[in-house]
Amino acid sequence: MSGLHLPQRVRQHAAERPDALALTCGDTTVTFAELDRRTNRLATALSGLARRGGRIGALLRMRLEAAETFVACGKAGLVFVPLNWRLTPAEAARIAEDAELDVLVVESGFAAAAEAIRAALPGLPVVLVDTEPGDDLLPGAWTWERLTATGADTDPGRGNDPDTTLLQLYTSGTTGTPKGVLITHRNLHNDEEGQRIYHWRPDSVALNAMPLFHIAGAGWLSTCLSAGVHAVLLGEFQPSTVASLVERHRITHAFLVPATVQMLLDLPGLDRFDLSSLQLIFYGASPVTPSMLRRAVHTLGCGFVQRYGMTETSGSVTALRVEDHDPTGPRSYLLRSAGRPMPGVEIAIRDVATGEDLPVGGSGEIVCRSRHNTSGYWRRPEETAALFTHDGFLRTGDAGHLDEDGYLFVTDRVKDMIITGGENVYPIEVESVLAEHPAVAEVAVVGVPDRKWGEAVTAVVRVADGAAVPDESELVAFTTSRLASYKKPQRIHFVSELPRNASGKILKRTLRDTLAGEVS
Repeated sequence: MSGLHLPQRVRQHAAERPDALALTCGDTTVTFAELDRRTNRLATALSGLARRGGRIGALLRMRLEAAETFVACGKAGLVFVPLNWRLTPAEAARIAEDAELDVLVVESGFAAAAEAIRAALPGLPVVLVDTEPGDDLLPGAWTWERLTATGADTDPGRGNDPDTTLLQLYTSGTTGTPKGVLITHRNLHNDEEGQRIYHWRPDSVALNAMPLFHIAGAGWLSTCLSAGVHAVLLGEFQPSTVASLVERHRITHAFLVPATVQMLLDLPGLDRFDLSSLQLIFYGASPVTPSMLRRAVHTLGCGFVQRYGMTETSGSVTALRVEDHDPTGPRSYLLRSAGRPMPGVEIAIRDVATGEDLPVGGSGEIVCRSRHNTSGYWRRPEETAALFTHDGFLRTGDAGHLDEDGYLFVTDRVKDMIITGGENVYPIEVESVLAEHPAVAEVAVVGVPDRKWGEAVTAVVRVADGAAVPDESELVAFTTSRLASYKKPQRIHFVSELPRNASGKILKRTLRDTLAGEVS
């Protein structure tokens, strides 16, 4: 099936393996034959409400209706626009306006945001997936049953053009106004070579507990459906629920971010759950410290694969494979790596100032070129132009280097690099050392304005449950033999929680702004 895209693969699985399980959410499970029929009806129903190539917004957690809307958009030649349901109603409305939605599909818990969107886009058809006829939560809204009843069993037959946009995902907005990233069938396509990294088996069962508005959630769902793997959907990550689902459904594969891996490891009574079915956990979206990874390998007893990428690359461009995870062996240093390029991906390191390629070991901006790269941002030609180099490489905004074996080491965001006393400090170096201290549960390092040094290396620490809060001097001394003097933290702040966005990334900009305000 190397040439088939998501809609075509769902059709083919339905024809060849009609009774194979496709999706489970709560107590409901649908086969591929049922998924094919349901998405045909939904695709024709949405086509009756939207312009051809129109945008279908979704304020939905990871649930059955969300997955069906995603597939239906592909079959109908529509663009799926999952919205971040953690935004304020005003923020969600601004994104809906930017996307020029044709239809909004929403669950009742996000009715306030839906009202704000309707106010911004008068006349917008709104579909509620979890209400009964007569409910006045959103007066005038369609019910899910009413919408699907208007559809037909005939497949619209679209989704064959690889350059048609399937997804419009909005960047998290940690550095400014969110932008709509255009992702085509070709960008999202998983060919046979790329699928090998997953080590799928006939009995594989995958957990999808990532938000659909993030490339990790949408991409993982597309990967599982394309591979014909049974996917168990979870609307919001809860460690106890995840452990229970693994035990109940004998889940073999999962995609998590480091923050959720940490939550699972910290779950009281985790050893009471039977997690022996787990074979592989894929992780990404933010850096992970080697100490936490060693603990995860020991506790969960399964293989790990790191994925590095971003929304603009439609997901992963590199992978640190199972065999590269060797916590105690001679290659343990690779735990700091993001792995090697995925098939068909070119990675280069370029000087931030000149744009010239740097030699092996040289630190600069990571750039990549592949068919997975977005064509650009929705109606933002200037930002799109700035995203690419003159020779078609995508600027990731991340800093890093390649070693002699082709492994990529991501040191930090270019903008997060700290310049203190004229020296460059990458926060992940400092974070990895501090995370080894037994009292440190989580740590983020940022640069804070300093009159003497320009920026002061500043660590923000969440202390491990049950541990005594260490002295600042103790933590600084802990780094002495591990870091150059200029890299040691000059200030340490203790917090009960680190700020994060919806995908689990620590909001370093928020930390910098807060700490800078305290200094001033």
